[in-house]
Amino acid sequence: MTINQLSVFIENKAGTLLQVFNLLKDAHIQLIASTTADTLDYGICRIICSEPARAYKILKDAGVSVALSDVFAIELDNEPGRAAEALSVFSQEGIGITYLYSFLLGGKGIIIFRTDNPEKTKEAIILSGLKFVAEKDLSVLA
Repeated sequence: MTINQLSVFIENKAGTLLQVFNLLKDAHIQLIASTTADTLDYGICRIICSEPARAYKILKDAGVSVALSDVFAIELDNEPGRAAEALSVFSQEGIGITYLYSFLLGGKGIIIFRTDNPEKTKEAIILSGLKFVAEKDLSVLA
C-alpha cells in the first residue's frame, strides 16, 4: 500500500515556495508534511497533503511544475530506535532507500520513503509486521 506525494519543482528565488503554499492554502488543502531539497538552480519540495489529486490539479493549472508519485508511509511507535529497526528490515533485504523524511503525528512516528524496489518493499513491510499508513489515516490525524 502506498500514498500519493506531490513533488514540486521550484526555482531557487524568493517567493516561489510561498506561491505553492498559498495555492494550497487558498484551496483549503491541509499540509501534513513537507520537505525541501535544493540544487544550485532549483529545489524539489515534497508534500504530503489532505487531497493530493486535487492539489496536483490546482498546481498544474497554475503553471507549477509538479509530479504526483507513490511513496511508502509506515507508522512506528514513538520510541527511540524504532526508525533504525524499521530501516534494518529494508537493509537486510538489500532494498535501497532513495529518500526519506519523517515526522510525528498523533503520537506516532511516521516515515515517508521511496525505494529502489517497490514490490520487494511491500513484501518486506508485510512480512516484518510493520504497519502501512493509508492516505485517509494521515488526513484524519492532521
